[in-house]
Amino acid sequence: MGKNPSQIRSVAKALKIIDVLAEARGELALHEIAEKLGLAKSTAHGLLATLKSFGYVEQSPFTGKYKLGVRLFEIGNIVAHSWDVRAVAAPYIQKLVDELGETVHLVVLDKGEVLYIDKRESHQSIRIVSQVGMRLPAHCTGVGKVLLAHLPPSEVKRIITQKGLPRFTKNTITAPRALEAELAKVRAQGYAIDNEEIMDSLRCVAAPIRDHTGKVCAAISVSGPVARLEGERLKLAIDLVTETAANISTGLGYRGETIKPACYPLSGI
Repeated sequence: MGKNPSQIRSVAKALKIIDVLAEARGELALHEIAEKLGLAKSTAHGLLATLKSFGYVEQSPFTGKYKLGVRLFEIGNIVAHSWDVRAVAAPYIQKLVDELGETVHLVVLDKGEVLYIDKRESHQSIRIVSQVGMRLPAHCTGVGKVLLAHLPPSEVKRIITQKGLPRFTKNTITAPRALEAELAKVRAQGYAIDNEEIMDSLRCVAAPIRDHTGKVCAAISVSGPVARLEGERLKLAIDLVTETAANISTGLGYRGETIKPACYPLSGI
C-alpha cells in the first residue's frame, strides 16, 4: 500500500482497487481483488461497496464480479476536455524562448492550412513576421510538415489536391512525391525542418504535440535566421524543440513513447 505517512490508508486502498481493475481490463472477483492487494475479503468488500455507491465500480448481477464504473469515464472526459493545448503549452513555450532566444510558434492544422494559435517573440534584432490567427500553407512550413506527416495518406492527397503546392522560394517542395518522401523522413526522425522553404534566410525546427489519445493535435516550432540556426546551435534547437513538444504532450495526458531524433540534417544545409 505504500508507507507515505501523509496518506489516508483507506483512501489509498480504494485507489489501489481502481488501479487493479484498470490493469485487469475486465471483471475481477472479490477474492481476486483481495489476493492481489493482500487484503482481507471483508476489507476489500467494504471498500468495493463504497466505490460502488459512488459509481466508481460496478458489480455484475450475473457473476458478482467487479469492474470499473461509468463515473470514471465521466471524470476522464472532464479531465480530457480541461487539457487545452494552448494553456498547457504556455509555460513551456516561454521557457523555450528564454533558452534559445528565438521566436516560438504553436500551431494546429485547420482546413488544410496551419493556423497559428500562439506566438512568443524573440528579443533578437531580426524578428519573424507572423501573428496569432495567421494561416500559412502546410507543405512549406516546419509545423505544417509535422502535422501533414501524421495524417492518413488519403487526407494529405486531398489537401494537396485542394491547396496545391505553390512555390515560395527555390527550396519549396512542389512535387507530390518529393513531399511524400519528406513526410516519411519527418515521421522517422520525429521533427521537421523548414529550410528556407517559405521565406529566404528563414529556418524553422518543428516537432509534433500529441494529446491523451496519442493523436498529433498541434505542433511547436522555433524560427530564426539561417545564420543563427546552423551547426551546433541547430542541434540544440532540435533537442530543445523535441523535448518541449514531449513535455507538452505529457501535460496533455500522452503516456506513449516519444520519438527521439536519431540524427541531425546537417548535410546539405
